[in-house]
Amino acid sequence: MSTARPSRTHSVPTDTIIRLANCLIPADNCLVPGTLLVNSTTGLIISSQDVFYGSKIQPSATIDLRGKVVVPGFIDVQINGAYGFDFSNSSNSNEEYAKGLKEVNRQFVSTGVTSYCPTVTSQKDEVYHKVLPHLGPSPRSPTLGSSSLGAHVEGPFLNPERNGIHPPHILQKPSEGLRSLETVYGKQNLYSNIKVVTLAPELLPPSSLPSLPSVLASKNIILSAGHSTATFSQLVNSNISMVTHLFNAMHQPHQREPGIPGAVLADVSVSKPRFFGIIADGVHVHPANIKWAYHSNPSGLCLVTDAMSLLGLPDGEYVWGNGESIHKTGGVLTLKGTTKIAGSCVTLLECLNNFMRFTNTGIAEAIKTVTKTPARMLGLEGVKGCLEPGADADLCVLEVNGDGSVGVEEVWKFGVKVWEKSGIRRHREGVVELSRL
Repeated sequence: MSTARPSRTHSVPTDTIIRLANCLIPADNCLVPGTLLVNSTTGLIISSQDVFYGSKIQPSATIDLRGKVVVPGFIDVQINGAYGFDFSNSSNSNEEYAKGLKEVNRQFVSTGVTSYCPTVTSQKDEVYHKVLPHLGPSPRSPTLGSSSLGAHVEGPFLNPERNGIHPPHILQKPSEGLRSLETVYGKQNLYSNIKVVTLAPELLPPSSLPSLPSVLASKNIILSAGHSTATFSQLVNSNISMVTHLFNAMHQPHQREPGIPGAVLADVSVSKPRFFGIIADGVHVHPANIKWAYHSNPSGLCLVTDAMSLLGLPDGEYVWGNGESIHKTGGVLTLKGTTKIAGSCVTLLECLNNFMRFTNTGIAEAIKTVTKTPARMLGLEGVKGCLEPGADADLCVLEVNGDGSVGVEEVWKFGVKVWEKSGIRRHREGVVELSRL
C-alpha cells in the first residue's frame, strides 16, 4: 500500500517557496532558533542550501512567526471518530459517509492532527466491506484537511476475556490465519486500505506466528497486539512490532508473569514489540504508569486518543453503534450504569499536554510521541513526522502558554496553511474564511 510521492527535485517556480522565519524548531530534545522552507507545489520541506546556493532563487513570501514553535503535524494512529461521525457506522449511504468523513477531516486539523489512521472497531464482515473503501490513504491535497494514512482495524479477532466494549457476539477467532483476515476485511481492503491490524495473537493458529507479522509487513501493514491475554513469552516470540493502548484490555504485570507490558518495556529480545500506543487522558492509564512506560521505552511510545465519535459534542447520554448507551462527562466516556470506560473523548493536543505534565518532559522531547515515533511505527520515517528536507510539509505552529502547555496557532498541510486560530487563512491565492476555534 504505497502513496505516490512527488519528485523531490527543487527546480520549481519561485512563487511556490515560502520561508517560515524567526521560529523555534525541535532539535534532539531542545528547541533551537531556525528557519524552515516549504514548497507549496510539491508539498515538501526543502533545503535552504538547495534554494539559495543551488537554484539561487528567493522565496516568494517570508512569514515572521515571532518566536513561535514549529513542529511536524500530529499523527493519531488510533481514533474511532469525532464530531458525531463514527468510522464504524455503515448505516449511512456511501454519499453520506463520504460527506461526514470530509467534515471530520476538515475539523481534525484544528487540533493539530494532519494525518491519522481512522479506526474501525469489531464489526460484522459486511460493515468492513462497506466502510473500508472510504478509509484508505488519502490523496495528496491540502484542501482535504487531515489525511488518512490507511485504516486501523481493531477487531474482530480479539480475546473475549478482554473485549472491553467490543460486543462479544461479534468477536471471531482467526482460525485460518491470513485467510481469516482476507475474508473478514475483504482481500482488496486488507492490502489497499488497511495500515494497522489489532488482534489477540494467542488466538492465531501456532503456524501463523511468527510468519504472519512478516507477511503483513511485506505489504506495509502493521500487526499490533491488543485486547489480549497473551503471555510475556508469547509476545516476545511473536514477531509483532506494536501493542495497542498499553495497559488497557490486557493482563497487568505480575511478579512471575510480566505479560504484554513486560514484553514491551523490558529490554530482553530484539523480537519484542518496539512500539506501543498509550492513552494519556488521565483516565485510561495512571500518570505514573505513563511515566514508567516512557522511561522504559522512550523511542517506542506513540500517544493515541482512541477517541470516539462523541469528541467535540456536548456532555450527555448517547447511543453507540451496537445499541449500548454511553454517558459523556467532559473527556470521560462510560457505559451507562457502570464505571467501564468506553473509549476516550480527548484530542491528541490534550494528550500531549498531559504527557508533558505526567513525565516532566519538554516540548522538543514530548513532540516525538505524536510525530516522529508514530511515523516510524507506520514505516513513514522521513516522509511524515519530521522537519527534514524531502519530508511532507505538514506542520503545526504552536504557542507556549505560561504553564508550559502548548496550543495550536496554525496548521499547514503539504506546504499550504489550512487553519489558524484567528479563523483566517492567508495564502498567495487570497484570503479564505475558515471555521473558528
